[in-house]
Amino acid sequence: MNKSLNGTKKDIAIILAVSFVSAALYIALGGMIMDYGRDLSRPLLFRFLPVFLIQFGMSCLGVVIVLLKNKEKLSEHGLIRKNSLQSLIGCLAASVPTVIFLFVTNDIHGFLPFQGMFLTKEILHASIPLNVLGYLLIALTWGFGEGLFYVVLADKINRIHKPYKFWNAGAFICAMISIAIHGMIGFDILSLCEALATFILMYGSLVIRRRTGNAWGNILIFFVVWNAL
Repeated sequence: MNKSLNGTKKDIAIILAVSFVSAALYIALGGMIMDYGRDLSRPLLFRFLPVFLIQFGMSCLGVVIVLLKNKEKLSEHGLIRKNSLQSLIGCLAASVPTVIFLFVTNDIHGFLPFQGMFLTKEILHASIPLNVLGYLLIALTWGFGEGLFYVVLADKINRIHKPYKFWNAGAFICAMISIAIHGMIGFDILSLCEALATFILMYGSLVIRRRTGNAWGNILIFFVVWNAL
């Protein structure tokens, strides 16, 4: 048992360390990366790669390392057929406060998955096969990968701190990480409302993943709500 818990703690450390190092690189180099990404004199592929690598490091790389190291299957983290509908409906319900916040603040720009990544529209207007491959990478990284990051991290934390009824340590920590990473920190009313909506979205969706045993709803919200409206 102790060996198993130690392994889980190492997995959590790997995921968080890789994510935090990548986030630190973004904080240090983010201005340069954004300026380079918007420099239309540069080829689109070259402008996209630094943005992609930073995001991949923050949301995907640590999880990929852990899954490969342990030879874990995605089905072990809820990517199964059973209870898919309950997971999808429940996670969409947890997204309602976020949608309401975006509507009230007039921040809904129409539906387009991953439009929050500033190069998405430009990539979609590029020629084949760059547009297809680019959008696929965006979907895998900003959508599937980011959703899986929170699912796997929450699962690992919950192996150490068992959830009780409505308390879920994995969901709570992941919700706080999401709020911090996306800069929703402040004491004005808008910041507090945005942070609360995000907390409900992340905490609620991860509790639903735990209750249903299915994580497809957690992936879905990154395709149809997060960075999609």
